[in-house]
Amino acid sequence: MFTGIVEAVGQVTRVAPQPGGGSRLWVQVPWGPEACRPGDSVAVDGVCLTVEASEAGQLAFSLSLETLRLTTLQEMRPGRLVNLERALTPSKPLGGHIVLGHVDGVGRVAWVRPAGQGKEVGFTVTNDLLPFVALKGSVAINGVSLTVAGLEARGFWVALVPYTLQATNLGLVQPGTPVNVEVDVLARYVARQLATGSSGAPGTRPSPAITAEMLQQHGFTATWPQGGR
Repeated sequence: MFTGIVEAVGQVTRVAPQPGGGSRLWVQVPWGPEACRPGDSVAVDGVCLTVEASEAGQLAFSLSLETLRLTTLQEMRPGRLVNLERALTPSKPLGGHIVLGHVDGVGRVAWVRPAGQGKEVGFTVTNDLLPFVALKGSVAINGVSLTVAGLEARGFWVALVPYTLQATNLGLVQPGTPVNVEVDVLARYVARQLATGSSGAPGTRPSPAITAEMLQQHGFTATWPQGGR
């Protein structure tokens, strides 16, 4: 489990195919040898991966065929910068939201525009993800916890403060850049409950499409907190 507050930016040093499919990925990290051990979990551009080896400031990961199919890690090349976050510990502040590192799919940057000292960035996502994105709700882009600032017909947009632009690889995105998207896991459970009925019992007749009125009827407020990251 992660918080979506990126700790560092690493650099891909090597990508090699694995026998039988999949790939092996090496990433140069800024941490010492004791920071990550084999078996530890690290989010790489928002994808939860298991450290298989640690040597000379580099971490090695295996990428399954499923990971390559669903995420931007299929496009990794030496020199590419990636966002890094180690797994949550009991002493780590939960500064973002609950991020599992289980990427739902690949979105694309639709547009980028300046906004004061920061930027506003629009993203398009597949239709199956749109119901899980809510105004002022949370979404993880390349593992970065962000607040949805606005909704659009085929996606949404966020406001990026200067710190996020400097501390993550989101400062490098341009229109057309692919990004890993993970929707808020709480939204998924709400949708699942509504789809199966309030009891969640097997065989319950599915509910119609999710609407603001339906959420209110089931006890979920339609008033979202103000502010954002």
